[in-house]
Amino acid sequence: MTDRARTGTPPQTAAKVTVRQLIRKHYPQLTQSERKFANALVEDYPGAGLATITLAAAGAGVSTPVVARMVQKLGFKGYPQFHQALLQELQAKVSGPTARRAVWAAEAPESHMLNRFADSVTQNLSQTFANIDSRQFDTAAQLLAGDSGLYVVGGRITRSLAEYAFTHFQAIREGVVHLTSSPATWPHYVLDMVEGDTLLIFDVRRYEENLLRLANIAAERGVRVILITDQWASPVAGVAEITFNCWGEIPSAWDSNIATLSLLEALIAATQEERWPDARERFERLDRLFELTRLFRKP
Repeated sequence: MTDRARTGTPPQTAAKVTVRQLIRKHYPQLTQSERKFANALVEDYPGAGLATITLAAAGAGVSTPVVARMVQKLGFKGYPQFHQALLQELQAKVSGPTARRAVWAAEAPESHMLNRFADSVTQNLSQTFANIDSRQFDTAAQLLAGDSGLYVVGGRITRSLAEYAFTHFQAIREGVVHLTSSPATWPHYVLDMVEGDTLLIFDVRRYEENLLRLANIAAERGVRVILITDQWASPVAGVAEITFNCWGEIPSAWDSNIATLSLLEALIAATQEERWPDARERFERLDRLFELTRLFRKP
């Protein structure tokens, strides 16, 4: 048992590392029975862990001692502390700007905002990239670089990220479609989706029901869904083939997209490499078109 488990101190605050991430980190050390509970929890997250330990164990088909041992391996003193961590995550998912500001304002250091902001952003970047599975990243780049159709969509806050992604992917390869911000038009795009296409979705808290419905409909048609979300994970994660969690808490009423944008730019760079030298030839043709249109001032 770790020192944290003995003292009752959580492994890390819920704002920094989720229970889902702890499961992923410690999964290789879990027994077969403990993995059974871990899998049940991830499949119905966080709901499967919000019941009593007896009901949670029964729901996964394991004994209560198995659950107790697993949560201790994650660094919790016991099931009550584990349960509380899940409740905090659930609360964080639904909190609005006012509630978010109260969280950091109560514990904000007296140092200058620039320093606090820089520290938060640096930590978010480190946490985000430390929790990316390199194999999943490579698979995502291959899907984004493929010859099948690529559809990109974002929500109220993330539509600018979706537009940024579209602008770059459309320059790298053909067959890229940016879904408009109006869900009423999405059936027109789904109409052209076929099995093997890829749908890149951006969805952060507060999560949007329209994006979940779109993901479900697309997945039923054989479309491979890639989700870029926050550390708490959009419900779309239950549908997506690949999910990337990006940390974004900063001393503000809003979450930061800096780590999300950094991940996106890494995916863009990897996609470009996957399609090189075809992408280079496409860039050259695009530059010639820009010269014809005279959109940009010559150096």
